[in-house]
Amino acid sequence: MSAWVLPDHIADVLPSEARHIEELRRQLLDTARGYGYELVMPPLLEHLESLLSGTGEALDLQTFKLVDQLSGRSMGLRADTTPQVARIDAHLLNRSGVARLCYCGPVLHTRPDRPHATREPLQFGAEIYGHAGREADLEALLLALDCLRAAGIERPLVDLADVRIVRSLFGGVMVSPDVIEDVHAALAAKDASTLAELTRSFPAAAREGLQALLHLYGDVKVLDEAARALKGTPAVQAALDHLRWLAAQLGDATVSFDLADLRGYAYYSGVRFGIYAEGAADSLARGGRYDEVGAVFGRNRPAVGFSLDVRELVGVLPARPLRAAIRAPWSDADAGLRAAIAALRAQGETVVCMLPGHGSEIDEFHCDRQLVQRGNAWAVQPI
Repeated sequence: MSAWVLPDHIADVLPSEARHIEELRRQLLDTARGYGYELVMPPLLEHLESLLSGTGEALDLQTFKLVDQLSGRSMGLRADTTPQVARIDAHLLNRSGVARLCYCGPVLHTRPDRPHATREPLQFGAEIYGHAGREADLEALLLALDCLRAAGIERPLVDLADVRIVRSLFGGVMVSPDVIEDVHAALAAKDASTLAELTRSFPAAAREGLQALLHLYGDVKVLDEAARALKGTPAVQAALDHLRWLAAQLGDATVSFDLADLRGYAYYSGVRFGIYAEGAADSLARGGRYDEVGAVFGRNRPAVGFSLDVRELVGVLPARPLRAAIRAPWSDADAGLRAAIAALRAQGETVVCMLPGHGSEIDEFHCDRQLVQRGNAWAVQPI
């Protein structure tokens, strides 16, 4: 095997894609800033107990682990940034009011989370801490939609769910965490036979409610069907009303519901959403409410937010056109030429100097103009 072959699901990013990723990263951060979100930059590496506190087994299995050569303590490379931002909100900022925070940086996964996915996503996210009301849920969802539209996704599709529905159906059921996890997996896979086997000893109301969830997906009519199938559960009705209100606030966006969808890390505590686009194999943005995420850091504040992989998003967008550039001759003696080039670059133009003996060997810029000498001055003219 060649020494320069990269690990599976790890890849270099070449100029065209890299430019698109960087331009999109700036667009996303600017969009979040427009909503009042402040940028934070957590470290890629942390002590393991801090990085994984309260996140559940799913994130633990996705985390690369190593030993710190300075302290001998176990460390991890982050697989998700939300726990770090929760730590920053709880311990470093420690604000009493609402905190709006955003971030964009790489995360590392021990395994790709789906076929052909990278193990090194570039994760962008935005999170609101300190407001328990549905207004924060809506803001996170609207910001996620605006970010995707800014990226060029013209008709995003929103899928909504609420983990409180399943939690309410588990009320009073005494089973092990392993059984609960298996039930969640059966619900996500719409596996009726496995679900029936797992819940055979459950109370009738819980068993029948969980079976009903397998068929509760589709448009807004699903919420009416759920209200009839899961009647007598006030917490479920409150969650359904919440979903109905959110959908009504999204205007002409296409909204669907899957009340059995529990995918995601264990810290979700309420409404959760995925946003899709035509041609994308999976959701492009994922988020929801995770009020307990800061509890392990000693500050159990309300929290809601979303994240997306910038690299994945670029993969479903059309390639961006080459950047227009100006071709210029090279000279080590013409002060006027150097001054002209410097002035153009100060104006934001890309000026590519043709080195002696070489033509243009660049792939990212289209030299549609050239710098030519006219008398004692240098001027730009079309090629």
